[in-house]
Amino acid sequence: MAPLSHEQLGESGPLVVFLHGVGGTAGYWRARIAPLRGSHRLLLVDLLGFGRSPKPWRRYTVDRHVEALRGVLEGRGPFTLVGHSFGAMAAVAYAARYPGEVERLVLLGLPYFGSEARARAHFRHSSSPDRWVMTNMALAAVTCIVTRRVMRRVLPRLLPDMPRDVLDDLARHTWRSFTSTLWEGVYRHDLAEDAARLSPELPVLLLHGDRDATAPLDGVQRLMAGRPRWTLLVLPGADHHPLLRDQAWCVNAIQAAAAG
Repeated sequence: MAPLSHEQLGESGPLVVFLHGVGGTAGYWRARIAPLRGSHRLLLVDLLGFGRSPKPWRRYTVDRHVEALRGVLEGRGPFTLVGHSFGAMAAVAYAARYPGEVERLVLLGLPYFGSEARARAHFRHSSSPDRWVMTNMALAAVTCIVTRRVMRRVLPRLLPDMPRDVLDDLARHTWRSFTSTLWEGVYRHDLAEDAARLSPELPVLLLHGDRDATAPLDGVQRLMAGRPRWTLLVLPGADHHPLLRDQAWCVNAIQAAAAG
C-alpha cells in the first residue's frame, strides 16, 4: 500500500505533526496554523482512508491507522503530536505505542465516553442533527455517498458556520473509511487503555469547547483525573471545532506547548 499523503510547511525548528478528525483532511489545518511555520516544521497528514491517502477496503481500526502513520512518522521524532477529534485519539494511540518519538501531545476535542454503550447513549439522546448519522451505520454510509455525489454545492447553505475548505473535506473519503473509522475508533476503541500506557511524564494539553456536543467536556475531565501532567484549557462558547471558532487561541496554545 502507498504511504499516507502528507505535506510539510516550514523549513526549520522543532517538528509538529497534525492529525485531522473523521471527515477531515490535512486541509483542516493548513491555513489556520500558518503562523507557526516561521518557528516550526509542520507536518500535515491525511489519515488512512481520507483526503489523498489510500482508501483500502478494510476495517479501519485504530491499530491500522497507527500502522499507516508509522510509515510516515518513523525516524522523524522527537515531535509534538497534535490531533483533532478522532485524530486526537490516534495521537494518543501512537504515543502509547511509540513513546520514544512523541515528546508532547496537544488534543483538540478529544472524544471519550468510557464504553461503546455510553457513546451510543450519548448520541442517541443528543439534540444535534447528526445524532442519526452517529448512531446508524447504514444511514452514515448513505449520507457519505449522497454528500460526495449530490450535496457538495448545497452544504455551504446547510452548514453556514463551517469554512468552505472544511466542507470540501466531506467529499474526500469513502463511506467505508468514514463509517469504519467511526465505529472501530470512536465507539469501540478503549482510549483509557492507551492513556494508561502513556508515560506519566508526557505533557498532554487538551483544548476543548465548553459546548462540544460531539465530544462532551466531562469525558476528558474524567480521563485526565489523576494525571498531573495533563492540562485542560476550555474555550467558552465553542463547539467541537475550537480551531475554527478561535484560531488565535488555539494556535497560541499549540505554540506554547510545542515550545516546551
